[in-house]
Amino acid sequence: MINRVLCILLGYVCGLFQTGYLYGKLHGVDIRSKGSGNVGTTNSLRVLGKKAGAIVLAGDAGKTVAAILLAHLIFGTKEPGMDMILQLYAGLGATLGHNFPFYLHFKGGKGIAVLAGIYLACGITCNWIPFCIGFVLFFAIFFVTHYVSVSSMTVSALFFGCVVVMERTRVIVTENMAGRIELTVLAAVIMIMAFVRHGENIKRLMAGNERKTYLGKKNKTD
Repeated sequence: MINRVLCILLGYVCGLFQTGYLYGKLHGVDIRSKGSGNVGTTNSLRVLGKKAGAIVLAGDAGKTVAAILLAHLIFGTKEPGMDMILQLYAGLGATLGHNFPFYLHFKGGKGIAVLAGIYLACGITCNWIPFCIGFVLFFAIFFVTHYVSVSSMTVSALFFGCVVVMERTRVIVTENMAGRIELTVLAAVIMIMAFVRHGENIKRLMAGNERKTYLGKKNKTD
């Protein structure tokens, strides 16, 4: 149990590195007062441009990779049957730190760049297939719809499905049935958090007024 708590805390601390907020401050902009007010990649892209969006994406994904790889190296290598479970605890902690940073009054991002980091880290420690599928699916949906929210929620659901399939096919090894259930629940929690954070986007999609995002031209920030 103690290793699980330590992995969540490790992830949370790493997740507190708010790339969008810090990048904006370096350029004299409080990203929280612009556009949607979100500190994540999409709002950074809309407000500060493509370079900012790329840097924020890399930073937020990178902090998650760091958290998961540290959890893997410190704890997972000693408990092979618990390795992926502990990695997901670190990923969950990074998501919580990113979404709910205490020093920003618990108002952070929506966790999709963090999810990209989870995909990437799991590719490094386990299997690259989910990352490749998620990458292609995200941008395929995005370039057809220009809705980042739709792409984000789709790859969130895909992540849950990939974890379940990989565990069932023994690509991910767990010690017993309890470990299998725990792994599935962790993946489900990460997916559900993404959908909850996109609650307003879902409402706008249903109302037909969700904002679109474009890479080739300036985006509206209102």
